[in-house]
Amino acid sequence: MARQPEHVLVVGAGLGGLRSVEQLRAAGFQGRISMVGAERHPPYDRPPLSKQMLTGEWGPERVVLRDADALDDLGVRLHLGIEATALRPGQVELADGATLHGDAVVLATGLVARCLPGQPVGVHTLRTLDDALALRTTLERARSLLVIGGGFIGSEVAGAARGRGIDVTVLEAAPVPLARALGPQLGVLCGRLLTDAGVDLRTGVVIARFLDAGSCVAVELADGTRVEADATVVGIGGVPRLDWLADTGLDLTDGLACGPSGRVHGLDGVWAVGDVAAWDPPAADDRRPARRRHEHWTSAGDQAAAVARDILGAVPRPAAVPYFWSDQFGTKIQMFGRPELADAVVALHGAGLSGGEVPGTIAGYLAGDRLTAVVGFGAARRMARYRPLVARGADRAETLRTAAELT
Repeated sequence: MARQPEHVLVVGAGLGGLRSVEQLRAAGFQGRISMVGAERHPPYDRPPLSKQMLTGEWGPERVVLRDADALDDLGVRLHLGIEATALRPGQVELADGATLHGDAVVLATGLVARCLPGQPVGVHTLRTLDDALALRTTLERARSLLVIGGGFIGSEVAGAARGRGIDVTVLEAAPVPLARALGPQLGVLCGRLLTDAGVDLRTGVVIARFLDAGSCVAVELADGTRVEADATVVGIGGVPRLDWLADTGLDLTDGLACGPSGRVHGLDGVWAVGDVAAWDPPAADDRRPARRRHEHWTSAGDQAAAVARDILGAVPRPAAVPYFWSDQFGTKIQMFGRPELADAVVALHGAGLSGGEVPGTIAGYLAGDRLTAVVGFGAARRMARYRPLVARGADRAETLRTAAELT
């Protein structure tokens, strides 16, 4: 095993940063660990922010992953509520003027919510715990909600609002919701989940500007249509929080370019995990998908495990199959694999792709004859059987045999 560092500095106190700390300790690291977080809160879980937090089922304490005492038990020195402002070789400068030194640095600063041009101050975004608390307060008195963006956040917020009996309109620029994540054929099913729940879904629309509407929020579309509601949420994705690295000379256009174990290209002794990290695919993957960021909960944990072992010089684990899920209108959407590699979609279970009920539908993504991904709607038990098939790139015949056996 290679010589271990004396001090690991983790910049980012979200899921990726926390999992990096936990994986380092689990792998036997006995040295010092410091964690820097721009937010004042200890590490918390983000998926519930657009679901249980908005519905009022959970309070803020339920989303905390490890509080300050638990992190102290892990031997972590915390610097919360302080932004990192610059990265130098072996050190990080903070907004309060302090400089922290570390012989290994893990960057896990996550995303900031993307905003629209001219977006008024009163329009909500949803990325942080404070965002969720502010939006929940608004939903407690709103009768109508305008959601701009039909992706994961927009759809989940729409579901929470409909659960409160609020009238919801969703504006989506693409022809179908979630087209980027699932492709157009499966995105149609996400649209049906919205409309079946009573959401006014409008796709292929372009917002021209925000309008002054008094106590309401209004937008004007490119065709001149006016849409207004008591409250508005913009959910159009996020931007990697990397502005503080502008003077490193790296191309930060779409995250930090990293090797397959998380080492940042062009920076010695620096690794990146989570939403900011664009990892190269594993060298053993002959399908060689393009380098890309994976903005999903499980990816942060998988990457943290790989980074911790790389920092300590331990034998790497096999690459995990990418996975994500989203809970929408009582239906759990799950995906294993890389749909972006596929050139065809095949129905495996259920009738959603032929116009029937969406729950129970499972579809496979094929690149030529090989299975690259599987997506399911409310079909968790069957979905688990497809994970090993995706991992080894099973052929079409084996995939269809498995589907027949599970029917």
